[in-house]
Amino acid sequence: MRLTLVQSALIWQNAAANRHQFTRKLAGLVGTTDLVVLPEMFTTGFSMDVAQLAEPMEGPTMEWLIKTAEYLGAAVVGSFICAENGCYYNRLAFVRPDGRYDCYDKRHLFGLGGEQDFFTSGNKSLVVTWEGFRIRPLICYDLRFPVWSRNQVEEPYDLLLYIANWPSRRAQHWRALLTARAIENQSFVAGINIVGSDGNGLEYAGDSTLVNFSGEQIFQLSAQEGVFTVHLDTSALIQYRAALPFLRDADLFVLKQ
Repeated sequence: MRLTLVQSALIWQNAAANRHQFTRKLAGLVGTTDLVVLPEMFTTGFSMDVAQLAEPMEGPTMEWLIKTAEYLGAAVVGSFICAENGCYYNRLAFVRPDGRYDCYDKRHLFGLGGEQDFFTSGNKSLVVTWEGFRIRPLICYDLRFPVWSRNQVEEPYDLLLYIANWPSRRAQHWRALLTARAIENQSFVAGINIVGSDGNGLEYAGDSTLVNFSGEQIFQLSAQEGVFTVHLDTSALIQYRAALPFLRDADLFVLKQ
């Protein structure tokens, strides 16, 4: 599978401008990738101004994601502020080229930033199958909670995706936790972050990272913007899990919803 990570600055609270900039950034990817991963809240930045910025599922951002996936011939992943049934969600959409999509609502809301005062927490995990990979997409703060991220026998995955707006002041945590999630789950892990600054005065250093199933970095970006594609296959992963079958000894548990 050809995996593309898009590390970018975001234009604060300007959904139309962000969609336009990502259209330009992705234009050259036609026929060269299978999965494009955009950051958390890629149309607005990490804003709590939900009344102004939220969109319904049939709104312009979902329309853009569907058209972009069709145009690229690839799946596209990103999250946005979604309004549904009187609630607001930090909602990730995994959109396929044929227009079909699955959604994941961020479970762990960032208390330090007051996210829980504006958003409703999700309570369902998501694993999608795409191009021979079983993929578990998660959002930013979810990274700090290994139980929620755990690779389980009932719903196994091969690739963990974390899309984020993760401030540079905690960059060391970002790098260490991504590596830990890869090792403990024997999975590829991709973390996609932003660069620049936002309307809250926070700075972002990027550090988008791809780690393999043994915790080795395949690559790590610094603070540059860019679109980066890498080829992944499951053969080495399968061999590694067979040689070191740690997952079969993991604790069994059920999460309360």
